Amino acid sequence: MARKVIDNPNHCSLVFAMNVIGGKWKPIIIYLLANGSLRFGKLLLFIPNISKKVLTDQLKELAEDGLIIRERFAETPPRVEYSLSKKGEALLPILKALSTWTAESFTDTEFEACKIVSL
Repeated sequence: MARKVIDNPNHCSLVFAMNVIGGKWKPIIIYLLANGSLRFGKLLLFIPNISKKVLTDQLKELAEDGLIIRERFAETPPRVEYSLSKKGEALLPILKALSTWTAESFTDTEFEACKIVSL
């Protein structure tokens, strides 16, 4: 399935950013990788509502955009781990600010504590 993007004829940086990190799952994947590398199976456990295909596609896009690093180990059975790149780490303060804004703006809703570490 081809990546869904917002048309950006004026080369707006915000539209470009939303094409890179927008969507339902990418910010959550980045958040989960904030504390270190994870294998595909662990990501599936932490995001129970995502299908294997969608997770695979999202990880592939994040890697293509340079936000995560896919490291394959030459072992039997094969092992692959995903971690944040420097670009991905630079998103953590933005995600933290978004989380803070949500908690402060929607005070009538109870939120679970989200801890995004700054690396």
